[in-house]
Amino acid sequence: MLKKRFFTLFTSCLALVFVLPLAPLLGAPNQIQKGEMAGYLLVPNDKVQETYNAGFSMYVAAWPLLQEYPGRRFQTGLFGTWMHAQYDSRPSERLYSDIEGGLGWWRDTRFATETPKFIMGGVALNFRAWANGPGAGKGRSWDEPRGKYGVAQFSPWLLWPPDGLNLKQGTCGELFGYGYLPLPLTEAKSTTAGKNVPTGNNCWTLFLNTRNFKGPVAFFTPYFWSRVTVDDPRLGGMFLDSRPSGPNRALQMETQYVPSVQSTDEKGQTYARIAPTSFPRGPQGDSAVVHRVTAYNKKALWDAVKAWFEGGAPASGAIDPKGAVVHSFPGRGRSTWKISVTRGKKVPLAWDSFASSVAPDSSTYGFRWNYELATKKDTKDGPLVTLPEYYRLVNDNDKRAQWVVIRPEDVPAETGLAKVSFSRPREQSSQPYVTPDDAQSCWKKPGPVAGPFKAHPGDGSVVTYYWYRFADQPALLNADLTDIERQSLQARVEKLHRNWKKDRDYLAPPRIGKLADIDPALIVNPPQGLEAGYVPIATRQAAKE
Repeated sequence: MLKKRFFTLFTSCLALVFVLPLAPLLGAPNQIQKGEMAGYLLVPNDKVQETYNAGFSMYVAAWPLLQEYPGRRFQTGLFGTWMHAQYDSRPSERLYSDIEGGLGWWRDTRFATETPKFIMGGVALNFRAWANGPGAGKGRSWDEPRGKYGVAQFSPWLLWPPDGLNLKQGTCGELFGYGYLPLPLTEAKSTTAGKNVPTGNNCWTLFLNTRNFKGPVAFFTPYFWSRVTVDDPRLGGMFLDSRPSGPNRALQMETQYVPSVQSTDEKGQTYARIAPTSFPRGPQGDSAVVHRVTAYNKKALWDAVKAWFEGGAPASGAIDPKGAVVHSFPGRGRSTWKISVTRGKKVPLAWDSFASSVAPDSSTYGFRWNYELATKKDTKDGPLVTLPEYYRLVNDNDKRAQWVVIRPEDVPAETGLAKVSFSRPREQSSQPYVTPDDAQSCWKKPGPVAGPFKAHPGDGSVVTYYWYRFADQPALLNADLTDIERQSLQARVEKLHRNWKKDRDYLAPPRIGKLADIDPALIVNPPQGLEAGYVPIATRQAAKE
């Protein structure tokens, strides 16, 4: 899946609470040791021409990966991608910077349930900062925002909680459509923060296609990418504010932690059990997990919007298919999932024994299951297929270690694995997200025009939000824009708010399945008189009292 390495620093890793005590050493019979399953599910897709360098979109399945949320060590994405800047030649030094994010669960998720959330996941140079959405980024302190001002709210109809964008609770296999395309909302300039380095005008904008919301949501400010060049002018023009996007991206599911346990029997044979892990199950028993991965050039949207801003006819916002190309799936893929004890050797599991990669059509990727090993499961939310839970450690013909599937009844009772519980542990209450309250801060000066209001999403939190004039939202007051530049941006967005509504297609609709819903509590309507040019901004998210 997606590289979420940069989220791991947020919180300490809290141990899962199992029913049985966990032994410090592996190998002693009748003792259980905690561990994890981690790795990637790799999804090959055919390359397209490098000229399709103005963003991407795709549909990915959203579902409850684990039967029960296992606590704050849990970190995994669902299927997603990494969008890097496109270069004419490979840079001579490490310039890691991209848009990743996606659906999943992270160690810094404060209000988690079995239903995944969505984050934007923009990464500045070599992880110096990252931005997950409006008001959400690296670290906790607002004294060092490090990306928390990196995303500006665009939509007046969708509230973005700092803990991540909630899907409707119980989402189970529906498709979540999203992508990033650049919009010319600002003008490129030759100076940045008073220094002689450029900032481009690529405002990489998140577009969604869900059942109850469609269209642009938020965008990375160009200054989020170019800020690092103020201290290192050599790097001016090297990031996504100025560069196009590489069209041929990795597509994976990255799993950093699914809980597991191991034990040995009296003969010294080692067994493992993983937390119940499931995938969505379609009508034919297969799982469609990725659909219509599409790359764009500037004919798709940029050119029409630019012409509109220069005095031409209004752009509808619908993506022009003449500027789009859909990647094809060859129908092969592989898994690098491995099971290990904590800080122990990682051994691959025999994924191919129960799962086969398939492409039911050229634009869809998924899995076909061996139901002699995997299990069909019907839940209150929808049909799932649950992976085998029990494994035995063996050496294959090349004397390489591997975990092979074993039936539950064939696991020796003395291992104690059958009695282990993977239920949700008791953990300390989540601390609230709180924005600065200083009367002189950008949150208060000039400040909101309406509020406070409260939203109650299905994760058990309460989100407090206010309505700000678009150009006066904190992210744009920290985007290295002059008053004149912000006023020009305000005028452009007012045009877009009046013409681009939330109930029509922007991204091409999927050709299979059903669309997922965003949590209805996050669909909002502007107060009377604030319909164009104003946006909802969350200032606090806390557990429901």
